[in-house]
Amino acid sequence: MTEAAAEPGHAQKVLTGPRSTGHAVLAAARAARAVTAARRWASRVPPVVRDSLLPALLLLNIVTTRAPRELPVAVALTAALALPLLWRRRAPLTVVGAVAGAAFVQWLLDVQLPADVALLVALYTAAAHSGRRGTLIAGAVVEAGVLLACLRWATEGAFLTPFVAVTATAVAATVLGVNVRTTRAYLAALEERAARLEREQEQQARLAVAEERTRITREMHDIVTHNLSVMVALTDAAVYAQHRAPHRTTTAMLQISETGRQALTDMRRSLGILRADEPDAQRHPLPGIAQLEALADQMGAAGLPTRLDVHGGHAHVPATAQLTVYRLVQEALTNTLKHTPAGTHATVRIRCSTGSVTVDVTDSGPRPPRPATAPTGHGIPGMRERAAAYGGTLRAGPLPGGGWGVHTRLVLDSAAAVPA
Repeated sequence: MTEAAAEPGHAQKVLTGPRSTGHAVLAAARAARAVTAARRWASRVPPVVRDSLLPALLLLNIVTTRAPRELPVAVALTAALALPLLWRRRAPLTVVGAVAGAAFVQWLLDVQLPADVALLVALYTAAAHSGRRGTLIAGAVVEAGVLLACLRWATEGAFLTPFVAVTATAVAATVLGVNVRTTRAYLAALEERAARLEREQEQQARLAVAEERTRITREMHDIVTHNLSVMVALTDAAVYAQHRAPHRTTTAMLQISETGRQALTDMRRSLGILRADEPDAQRHPLPGIAQLEALADQMGAAGLPTRLDVHGGHAHVPATAQLTVYRLVQEALTNTLKHTPAGTHATVRIRCSTGSVTVDVTDSGPRPPRPATAPTGHGIPGMRERAAAYGGTLRAGPLPGGGWGVHTRLVLDSAAAVPA
């Protein structure tokens, strides 16, 4: 009978436990939502309105709790203590001085008021908006007021306890204000750093775009100038030989066609590198030192006999450095083809070592005098840019024994080497 009677009570306790826990969780959730809503509402309220709430509450408390005969002095002192808080964000140290002065008058009149909390609010504001020196000054002023208040209003034999308690409250207000100031400065530093990083990323992106644009322009210049110069030379040779040697005309036209197809392939390859889904960039590798022999044959067919000497193995030379060597030789031979008379011979010497590649391109033809108003072109400046990408200095000019020469040395192990 006892067990049967106890069972319903036990069941009720088991059911009541989870139900009460659920009510507690719901209450906590409601409280959290209320606090969040209060914070959102407070953030929307103007600072002047928020700062006026405490003075209004203190004045209302004095009006409703003080006797009529004490009301004038109490209201005047409360107003002197609380109203300066309206300007605490604009001039925190001045507000500390004004509130401390009103508190000192209150101490002289021997009147205790709840509005003394304004000292703690002013101290917190000074710590949150002033530097270390201002915080120390405000803390010293408030601590002096705490000492005077405890000396006058503490009960006999109980000075230490209220003094320590009020001092701890003042220290807590100071620490809270310093933490707010530190957090604000930290967030401002983070925002400034993020803005600076964003500006740097934008600048780097613009520089990368400009560098890539320059690289593409230089590559297109080399491809178009060289192939068009070869095609023009072959066309002139075909026209000259069409009546005297027709078979040479056919050979020249076939070479023109091959040169045009090679130009299209080079352009498609160079532009295809910019697209990951372009298959031609993989089917046609970049030209390098191994393709210089074909380039020399092409220049010889265009009317510029070219001798090629390659010393040392070039298997260890990176593909981008080999492309630079190829373009330098191509541009130098193209300039020779364009600016020298018939019968000129060219020589290309490539010396490969472990850490460098030396390029020498010379010819035997004189250069015609350039008019003062003639444009300088982009050939030699582009060659200098390519050489500079591998730590080299390009020299181009007439040779002592006649002819023209181009010389540079590419440093392969340079940390500053960038794709040319």
